[in-house]
Amino acid sequence: MSSLAIARCRKPDIYREDLCFQAQQAAEKAIKAVFIARDLPFPYTHDLSDLLLRLEKSGLLIPDKIKSASRLTPFAVHTRYPGLEFPVSEEEYAEAVERAESVVQWAENVIQDMES
Repeated sequence: MSSLAIARCRKPDIYREDLCFQAQQAAEKAIKAVFIARDLPFPYTHDLSDLLLRLEKSGLLIPDKIKSASRLTPFAVHTRYPGLEFPVSEEEYAEAVERAESVVQWAENVIQDMES
């Protein structure tokens, strides 16, 4: 997934805020891919909690680790506007990428299980 690859691209001249935005996008796109695979409509939102809750209400079990990806939601907007938040730390960046990786892997597994 392109957004996850970009999020992992840690270089000194790339702001962590931009990379965290890409991590959020990777998770959002992966979650929406599950909607598509399950032939469910999805809202045009960046709110990962809302998206995951809708999947859960459709009968899909959402592990707590995946639910914790909701912490990526602020990166969809706040990191795009200077001054809304404090700069992203290295620890926050690493956590964002880890969460995005978990969501992408989970989504791939859900979709593969459906195809089996």
